[in-house]
Amino acid sequence: MIRVGINGYGVIGRRIADAIVLQPDMVLAGVVKVKPDYKARIAVEKKYNLYATDEKSLKNFFEAGLSPKGMLRDLLREVDVIVDASPEGIGAQNNQIYQEFHKKAIFEGGEEHELTGLSFVAQCNFDEAKGKKSLRVVSCNTTALCRVLGSLDKSFRIKRARAVIARRAADPDETSKGPIDAVVLDPVNLPSHHGPDVRTVLPHIDIVTMALKIPTTHMHLHSLIVSVKEKVSENMVIDALKETTRVLLINSKDGIKSTAHIMDFARELGRPRSDLYEAAIWADSIKVIEDEIYFYMGVHQEAIVIPENIDAVRALTGRYSKEESIKLTNKMLGITQ
Repeated sequence: MIRVGINGYGVIGRRIADAIVLQPDMVLAGVVKVKPDYKARIAVEKKYNLYATDEKSLKNFFEAGLSPKGMLRDLLREVDVIVDASPEGIGAQNNQIYQEFHKKAIFEGGEEHELTGLSFVAQCNFDEAKGKKSLRVVSCNTTALCRVLGSLDKSFRIKRARAVIARRAADPDETSKGPIDAVVLDPVNLPSHHGPDVRTVLPHIDIVTMALKIPTTHMHLHSLIVSVKEKVSENMVIDALKETTRVLLINSKDGIKSTAHIMDFARELGRPRSDLYEAAIWADSIKVIEDEIYFYMGVHQEAIVIPENIDAVRALTGRYSKEESIKLTNKMLGITQ
């Protein structure tokens, strides 16, 4: 059994923790929290071993009536792999202690590629990660782009890819963030960081991206134009994407005409928290004009990187092939494709 610890129990960390518990080859050794808030209490109710970050944090937990098993350093003695799901930039600070304990570590997309030198999307570069000391699971948008562009490149050889990303402004529980009544260019100076981030995984892809923030919390929406070298049709693109794991083809004729409909669809599938682990592409938006493929894609930012984190744990241990890990992760998370 692979013993896994989670440092950070927020939007991503609590989902990773729940996913770890489902895996037949993994044990959740514990989760680390800074504050004794409702999320910490939920972790205790789920019977997850709770740890504080440091002595100050530990004191706050005891004063709040919670009894952590110890601090981060104590958890590190119990794990094979630590997943750092702390806020952006904090993982880089934590890396020193992980190295001190000689622990394999997984970081999230808020950290820089240079922190580990390996940015990870399971179906793209699983084998490169096997046996490494650490890696970085890329962001939600980059994960979706890599899954889809990697597939299209394999089938039709991409000449270039261009994407405009309408980003959710904040996660649902981030009530202090905006915008409330605005569309914010993110950034004004082009291109956005998403294209270079894709190239940390797929370095040969010619991609340029633009992004803007919109007043919603649940999903991102991508508008893509992909030029390819091979002769292609809409049906050929659909067939290729049908064969791509963790990509879900949806259709407006079924009443799925918005990101809200996608979230409702995930809810009706019985997914916990309405989580959609797949990149959702409107099949009826796929249009081929000469050598260019046009389509829309929805990305659930809270959930899409969860299967990547599970596969990343297995990749670092070096015990599984890409196909074995993805198949097992998909099965345990209820991903049918």
